[in-house]
Amino acid sequence: MGSRLSRIRRISGSLAVCLLGGSLLLAVPALAEPDSLPVIQEEEAAAVQTKQYAERKDLFLKVEMLTGIPWYRLAAVDQYERVLGVAQKRKPRPGSLTSIHYTEAEWAGPLNPDPNDRNLRSIAVFQGKGRDGSGDGLADRTNDLDVLMATAQFLLRYGTADEDWNIGVWEYYQNSRSVERIEQFAKLYETFGKLDLGMHAFPLPLKSTYSYKGTWGASRGWGGHRIHEGTDLFAGYGVPARSTVYGVIEEKGWNPYGGWRIGIRDLNGIYYYYAHLSGFDKRQKVGDVVKPGQTLGWVGSSGYGKPGTSGKFPPHLHFGMYRDYGMADWPFDPYPHLRKWEREERGRAK
Repeated sequence: MGSRLSRIRRISGSLAVCLLGGSLLLAVPALAEPDSLPVIQEEEAAAVQTKQYAERKDLFLKVEMLTGIPWYRLAAVDQYERVLGVAQKRKPRPGSLTSIHYTEAEWAGPLNPDPNDRNLRSIAVFQGKGRDGSGDGLADRTNDLDVLMATAQFLLRYGTADEDWNIGVWEYYQNSRSVERIEQFAKLYETFGKLDLGMHAFPLPLKSTYSYKGTWGASRGWGGHRIHEGTDLFAGYGVPARSTVYGVIEEKGWNPYGGWRIGIRDLNGIYYYYAHLSGFDKRQKVGDVVKPGQTLGWVGSSGYGKPGTSGKFPPHLHFGMYRDYGMADWPFDPYPHLRKWEREERGRAK
């Protein structure tokens, strides 16, 4: 195309160069293919998260050595604070490993004239909760070890035996739901020995025949006017209903509306409601731990009446999700999550 114009060579990850009119021109760096970008971003995000999990567990193990409180209990308290932070729309502290939160007044003392006080003696005088966990002689509200140690020392006042620990948690939060959540979270961490318990599964086997669509908010009439708080997944009798998460069985039995139903609580404080089952796995009981893909029961058409009522509608799994806001659970639409988990599970199967 002319002696003065060289051919542009595309080199991935480097600069493209051409000569035009004797001048050297540099083009922008060649970009990765668009389809590969989401995969690269997901891999980078996963690597960062894996590193954070390792650093957080190391933090809990350090405080376990200093206090004797098992790491999984410390992790449970921290995770509960993370759940509260989401519910209360509390911004996490940049670069922090722990989600435990203290206000300036709580840390330094409500009457302390210096809200940023880090001196252990003056904090003690003003009855602040700040403590030194890092060993530098200061109580720093931005130091993860100091924050975790402050919480640990409060809870240690009541002891580490199961009942004593629960009393300490109640005194800390003044909320019985807090005690239940932290006990559930600790059981999950102790059972699986790790913090990375965020994987999900679709509630029905992907090889089974099923159909579903978004029906959130649709009108329901049995038992009085109400809205549909979930998604109906239609499938044949006996298709396994599976746990979507690592969680703890919180409820199991008969409900006049949902028939034979089971409820699972996960580490994000979310309650998963499975209704209209034809039966349960009898080996499982309230308080047991389950993992993604584990069978909980089987699709049926139970409900809308006294125990044993069945057949008033086609067989299906009613699947609901409820977020714990500290004092109560509130429902939200599970349909987008079902679509996401379905895609993810298909991707893992490839």
